[in-house]
Amino acid sequence: MELTKFGHACVRITDGDRRLVIDPGAFSEVAEALTDVEAVLITHEHVDHIDVDKLAAAATQNPALKVWAPQSVADQLAGDQALSERVTAVGPGQSFVAGGLQVRTFGGQHALIHSSIPVISNVGYLVGDAVYHPGDSYVVPNAGVEALLVPINAPWSKVGEAVDFTISARAPRAFQIHDGLLNSSGLTLYESQLSRVGQLYGVTRFSHLDAGESVRL
Repeated sequence: MELTKFGHACVRITDGDRRLVIDPGAFSEVAEALTDVEAVLITHEHVDHIDVDKLAAAATQNPALKVWAPQSVADQLAGDQALSERVTAVGPGQSFVAGGLQVRTFGGQHALIHSSIPVISNVGYLVGDAVYHPGDSYVVPNAGVEALLVPINAPWSKVGEAVDFTISARAPRAFQIHDGLLNSSGLTLYESQLSRVGQLYGVTRFSHLDAGESVRL
């Protein structure tokens, strides 16, 4: 299995001729990520996780492309001609096949940003019983994870929560996502803490992935 990191929270997972993309949002290289991909998973409705215009353009070019997303996103896409018949609504506790890969869902709610901001739906995806993308939450799945994608910076998070999430998941490997708002100094600071704590507990090996970089799992 191969994991490719695109900008911010977008990743592509490939296993032979099976592949899918998670969260092709506005801070990501969406067109490149979606090339030759027939399955897209969306964790929630925020624009940094779904670029509707670019997703619709990809669907227009690729009649086989299908999307899985929370009900709120499915409702949003129902009005788009290119996507309205391509979307399946999903929630936590489900299992399905997307792009030939087995997917399990967890979570259900976006992390709290502020009491004045309504909490929205958020679905985390475990792909191939290997790679876990939590979206905008730190919900730990009650399943084994080989590669954990860790949101390291967001309006709703602090570094201690990212560290606790990494420790709790106990995955052998971890990689950063949700890094689009960080400069190089901030990225180094956050990642150094995740790397240090992973070594301290002797469980998780944290590695940085540049945009467009791939790693075999």
